[in-house]
Amino acid sequence: MTITLLRTADALHARAREGRRAVVMTMGALHEGHATLIRTARGIAGPDGEVVVTVFVNPLQFGQGEDLDRYPRTLDADLKIAEEAGADVAFAPSVAEVYPGGAPQVRISAGPMGERLEGASRPGHFDGMLTVVAKLLHLTRPDIALYGQKDAQQLALIRRMVRDLDFGVEIVAVPTVREDDGLALSSRNRYLSAEERRTALALSRALFAGRDRHAAQEALRARAREVPATQARAEALSAIGESRAAADAHAVATAVPGSAAAVRAAAHLVLDEAARLDPPLRLDYLALVDPSDFTEIDDDFTGEAVLAVAARVGSTRLIDNLPLTFGAAS
Repeated sequence: MTITLLRTADALHARAREGRRAVVMTMGALHEGHATLIRTARGIAGPDGEVVVTVFVNPLQFGQGEDLDRYPRTLDADLKIAEEAGADVAFAPSVAEVYPGGAPQVRISAGPMGERLEGASRPGHFDGMLTVVAKLLHLTRPDIALYGQKDAQQLALIRRMVRDLDFGVEIVAVPTVREDDGLALSSRNRYLSAEERRTALALSRALFAGRDRHAAQEALRARAREVPATQARAEALSAIGESRAAADAHAVATAVPGSAAAVRAAAHLVLDEAARLDPPLRLDYLALVDPSDFTEIDDDFTGEAVLAVAARVGSTRLIDNLPLTFGAAS
């Protein structure tokens, strides 16, 4: 199958459609993470459907001093990756095609969620992102749109926009793709020197440390449900000199459901150590949030959460996250 390159919405709309159309939106510089999205789209659309990959570097998403001009543009390589992953069409419009009247005066606001974390670090970024996503959804007219979980706040805002503004499209999340050393795939990884990359690995190590602490806490919580009289057992064990068993029983008895503070602390230990490396990691934020609004969760929180981190190594800013579930059902 040979991929078709289209530059205008009219050309895309003129294509005969059978089955469902799945769209994967990119800013180019495709890598294995994008290929995974495309392969997932191919599986969902099926042999009778159509997979469209958009390639558009959106100027509205770049703030003052950010790397719009530096952002890699590698269309020929992108087409090859998209084709091998199973895409039917690459839609690569010009800025004039997407914004025919110049920068749009009417834009979509990300609201309070768009002002937190990434939004606080990059003012206006999410307004620009949602505006172009809305435009591309209208221009490509898909049944399904797929986005990576690596950009968790972006994904949450797109889902909120689609729900709040009644877009007739299904949003599908695809898990983060990582390199063998754990670093989340990103077009910006290419900017890292060998020394910077070693420091950058602290992002994923911090998330994994938080995940492991969370798993241990949830295991204690499960044991506490199974043995409700653990505190009495701890006191009895202590009375007969079984100090190690007593300490274990006490830990079970006092296990705090969720224990978000412990998860944050475990991740911070890794990040604090990386801040002393050469080159150092400069932390932007570490947050453990409710994905419905990206506010910080408390220790009594139950449900789905996101442990998210952003930092700079050298001149490169990187983000990563992991989903966690607190207080699994009894």
